Amino acid sequence: MAGNKVETAAGENFKEEAGVSHDRRHESPCSFEEILVDWRGRPTCQPNQHGGMTAAAFVLGLQAFEMMAIAAVGNNLITYVFNEMHFPLSKSANIVTNFVGTVFLLSLFGGYLSDSYLGSFRTMLIFGVVELSGFILLAVQAHLPQLRPPKCDMMASTAGGHHCLGAKGFEAWIFFLALHLVALGSGCLKPNIISHGADQFSKNDSKQFRRLSTYFNCAYFAFCSGELVALTVLVWVQTHSGMDVGFGVSAAVMAVGLLCLISGSAFYVNKPPRGSIFTSIAQVLVAAITKRKQICPSQLKMSHGSQDTGPQGFSSPSASAIGLRHTEKLRFVENGCIRNIQNRTGTSESRWRLCSASQAEQVKILVSVVPIFACTIIFNTILAQLQTFSVQQGTTMNTRIAKNFRIPPASLQSIPYIMLIFVVPLYETAFVPIARKVTGKESGISPLQRVGIGLFIASFSMVSAAIIENKRRNFALEFNKSLSIFWIAPQFLIFGLSEMFTAVGLVEFFYKQSLEGMQSFLTAMTYCSYSFGFYLSSLLVSSVNKITSSGPSGGGWLSDNDLNKDRLDLFYWLLAALSLVNFFNYLFWSNWYSYSPSLPPTAAPPLQENQTGRC
Repeated sequence: MAGNKVETAAGENFKEEAGVSHDRRHESPCSFEEILVDWRGRPTCQPNQHGGMTAAAFVLGLQAFEMMAIAAVGNNLITYVFNEMHFPLSKSANIVTNFVGTVFLLSLFGGYLSDSYLGSFRTMLIFGVVELSGFILLAVQAHLPQLRPPKCDMMASTAGGHHCLGAKGFEAWIFFLALHLVALGSGCLKPNIISHGADQFSKNDSKQFRRLSTYFNCAYFAFCSGELVALTVLVWVQTHSGMDVGFGVSAAVMAVGLLCLISGSAFYVNKPPRGSIFTSIAQVLVAAITKRKQICPSQLKMSHGSQDTGPQGFSSPSASAIGLRHTEKLRFVENGCIRNIQNRTGTSESRWRLCSASQAEQVKILVSVVPIFACTIIFNTILAQLQTFSVQQGTTMNTRIAKNFRIPPASLQSIPYIMLIFVVPLYETAFVPIARKVTGKESGISPLQRVGIGLFIASFSMVSAAIIENKRRNFALEFNKSLSIFWIAPQFLIFGLSEMFTAVGLVEFFYKQSLEGMQSFLTAMTYCSYSFGFYLSSLLVSSVNKITSSGPSGGGWLSDNDLNKDRLDLFYWLLAALSLVNFFNYLFWSNWYSYSPSLPPTAAPPLQENQTGRC
């Protein structure tokens, strides 16, 4: 390398630092790279008093109650928007999908705030109150007639040729303000609930680390429990006592969840914020671009030569010290790790011209997980249909299950969660031990394998939905009768099973791939996938309507408020095809992915040349 010398001694220092770090990890359950504090900010290394499943149980309580509150609103929101706010059906569906999409998109903001500035506990407290205020405002609007449009039957108005007066002006402003408060609060809560609970299990304690996969399954069990109560009890309250009472109950349930969180404050271990991860990423990219013409050494020890120093005087270890495995992909990033010795003044290079091994691997992680993240977007687009069109589908069917009892259409979404209440514990107690013996993996199957199974199953949910919708539509048009609402139960059951694999696998995958200081942000990418899926749903609905309306008949697949005139079955077939194509795309990227720092640091091998991990 003409004019560019590389300091080889730096690599030896790197190896020595890694060795010292490895030795220190065996001295104490609280290693120096894992800074833990109690709720007062005091350093704590007492595993018997802080952390573990006891502390995580309080977080799981918040998970269950927050899910009850938000699910009761989100899953039946299309009924309120259509029947009470008087927006057209396609616009109502888009309002709901945009709301849910915003909830999940804001999870990135919540994860960033937590990792960089506030910490997960304080972030949850602040935005829990924000979400609670949104529920209260929704309840107030639903209760006061002057804050809503005049009463009008949307279905009758469509049939009679006249139109209901939709919400506008101050009415619409109050409604969307309440929705945005709920979205902001819930979005910033979600990634921190998962990551804060997972933080209670030390990566330096092999027994606790082995329970991490169990925790993720427990978190999903809490999620299912909250969804089940929301879709049965709370939706029933909304249907029979009014949306104002239903929204008020959601507010009360959210308050109970916050009390659960606060009650466990004395038991938590908390990870202090470590400053903006985007600054570190920018430093790596600037350093790599600045040294883009230099040749990255073939030997790892010649290129990685510095150790991080975190904020507040905390020392962050180099890549091998925290159990990272060097990867051969994206090698251009490592140019930023090349240390020049041309500077004769003895001063060290700027962080914007020289980055550490752990910084480079952090950027590699973020870039490498993007294709995996992208492959789950279609999966969540399918979920959007089950929360919008499938609910509206149910309103056109026979909902009577007893002489004097009708099931609310939104409650049909509880069917998969009733199943999962039993399947999730069975998965943990029966499937995982058997799979562990076969694969040798602590979690039975790897997170990427779990995601793939779920993506494959999801396609059949839309196949079932398309077949049943075609049958329902033909039955209504030919015989002027309604099928039983339970005919659409299979599409919910199939998707519920796929979600057990994909949702839990994705959360576990992102958390285990993250370094210290980026757990909440990477976990938020799971929810960001939900967001993009719901936004894609809105885009698909609008695009399909525009394309199909350009034909000779002039009517789009989803352009009418009457599902008997629409072609929802064809839209479902389109989603089934997209889902299957997406599954094969996922197989390619999951095979390409070659980074797996999922071992606890104490068990991780030294960083070596050409060492990769593949799922």
